[in-house]
Amino acid sequence: QSNKIEKAVSAAHTFLQKNPKHEMTLRYLNYYRTMVDVDEYLVDLEAPPYEPIFVRSVKLYNNGDFRSSAADMEQALAGYYKAYEDCLAGCEGAYEVEEFKDFYPAIAGDQAGGWGLAGLMLGVWGSVGCSNWYLLPDHFVSVLQCKVDCETELTPNVGGFFVEKFVATMYHYLQFAYYKLNDMRNAVRGVSSYMLFDPGDAVMQQNLVYYRFHRERWRLQEEDFEPRPEAVRYHNRTAAQKKMLDFARQYLQADDEMEVDGDEGAEAWDLPSDGEFEGEGDYEEGFFAEWLQEPKAKGDRADQGS
Repeated sequence: QSNKIEKAVSAAHTFLQKNPKHEMTLRYLNYYRTMVDVDEYLVDLEAPPYEPIFVRSVKLYNNGDFRSSAADMEQALAGYYKAYEDCLAGCEGAYEVEEFKDFYPAIAGDQAGGWGLAGLMLGVWGSVGCSNWYLLPDHFVSVLQCKVDCETELTPNVGGFFVEKFVATMYHYLQFAYYKLNDMRNAVRGVSSYMLFDPGDAVMQQNLVYYRFHRERWRLQEEDFEPRPEAVRYHNRTAAQKKMLDFARQYLQADDEMEVDGDEGAEAWDLPSDGEFEGEGDYEEGFFAEWLQEPKAKGDRADQGS
């Protein structure tokens, strides 16, 4: 019986990581507290491998062990990117047909977006083996939505709170840890990588000004101020996916349609006469798809001791 309660505690805790405000599960967990000491069983059974490494890195950072913190954060960052690639791959595959749509949305990619988006659609079509063109828009949107959701799905819940801007947060910790280790090149690249995701951050803007002011002292070159390549790839990919999803939802999905009974439809349509098709038409017309302080940490104890 005790073993089952322990498993129930772990299961409830795991569910609450993604649903922290679920009242029924919270009540269950409070009930279990009256039966056993639940703290040792509060284990997230579905925690990705990078999550405990990230938490450990933050603790080391707050304790002033910046070398170990930077090493762990690099490991957590690499683990996240691997999990992200796995998540994207999981979005590809067979598509379950739930309803049949009109043919017109299927050709909307070519009509509205030119071959750029049509080529993307062909890539999705070819990779998943879809042989029915009329299924393509829904399949395309479904895959894109899944890929956009990967970022949210992989965001860890630490202490009951989701880590906002998780990737940017890891680069923030790295830049300050490297600064403390006097590794200015990696510190600067951490700042530049962070600002890909939050260019308006005042603290990071100030840090970048500080590094540029002292660039000769630390022998920094202009290329040292470039973001890290993996950060650029991730930022560009996530931004492009969100734009494509917005475009697809606007142009590739069918509008709601009304069904008509009997001959009502024929009367409602103002059908063109044969005369409108006489003479030269316009269908042959072409078109062209033509101030200076040391770098700051934001709200961390390391800032207070620096």
